[in-house]
Amino acid sequence: MSEAEHILETRRWLKYAREDLHAAQVILGDATVAYRHVCWLAQQCAEKALKSVLIYLQIEFHRIHDLDALRNLIPDGWSVRTRFPDLAVLTEWAVEARYPGDWAEASESDARFAVRQAQGILEAVLADFAAHGLRE
Repeated sequence: MSEAEHILETRRWLKYAREDLHAAQVILGDATVAYRHVCWLAQQCAEKALKSVLIYLQIEFHRIHDLDALRNLIPDGWSVRTRFPDLAVLTEWAVEARYPGDWAEASESDARFAVRQAQGILEAVLADFAAHGLRE
């Protein structure tokens, strides 16, 4: 992949991350939509934001949903790596929000926490990109 292509791909992943966050924020205000959808979209935002960094840095990664594993692939010098030391709770929504199981339904509190965490991750990634010379 050429440099121009990987920058375009990075921006495409960031666009999807932003769209997922926006959708989560919109449906958070709709009492007719289950909170699990908000949690899943927040997890997706964070996952795509982290993967955008890996794409930018041309670091190969497996198609996984484990946010801690993805974050750990990001090298030192990126604040998103140190600002979010535990993403296990947000990671759980990658599967638990999509399928019935033995876990509790997502609550409004869960949804609000997931959105705050995803927004923080996306903001940190965008700040890191700016610090590393990627302008939008």
